[in-house]
Amino acid sequence: VALAQPEERRIVTVLFADLVGFTTASEGRDAEETRDLLSRYFDLARTLIERYGGTVEKFIGDAVMAVWGTPVATENDSERAVRAALELVASVSDLDPGLGARAGVLTGEAAVTIGAVGQGMVAGDMVNTASRLQSVAPPGTVLVGEATKRAASGAIAFEPAGEQLLKGKPAPVPAWRALRVVAERGGQG
Repeated sequence: VALAQPEERRIVTVLFADLVGFTTASEGRDAEETRDLLSRYFDLARTLIERYGGTVEKFIGDAVMAVWGTPVATENDSERAVRAALELVASVSDLDPGLGARAGVLTGEAAVTIGAVGQGMVAGDMVNTASRLQSVAPPGTVLVGEATKRAASGAIAFEPAGEQLLKGKPAPVPAWRALRVVAERGGQG
């Protein structure tokens, strides 16, 4: 019988990103070309996420889920996650001009499984909300929640994106669109 790994509640930042136009880009290609494109996207996502101190939790179809704040938390996890999301969304068209991406970034409390690697590191309502936020983001954009915006606003410019009706949420969720990096890491201009 396997022993359950210990869990604790932590503030984490979760990023979900997916490809826009992937199905269309895949039509008319052979399976190897499509697999190669997806593989290059996953490599790009992993490289950018790790460059900004995040950990890829999983790839689901053409979506990626990553987390900041576990196993090590830093005061600028939210900023790092938004930076990674902005760079990923901007870089996808380099893989294929017909492709785009969109992302959602949310900061909040989640159940974290201590010692887990890959799938199963974080769970909770905020993970589902982050996924839903990404699903309503227009192509080419990064939408973030209120806590993420507050934590990252010293280094990233945002504009209001209005209240978002998210599947499974009884009330609309306020969102902001990340526009661009305006300061170096840690807020230095």
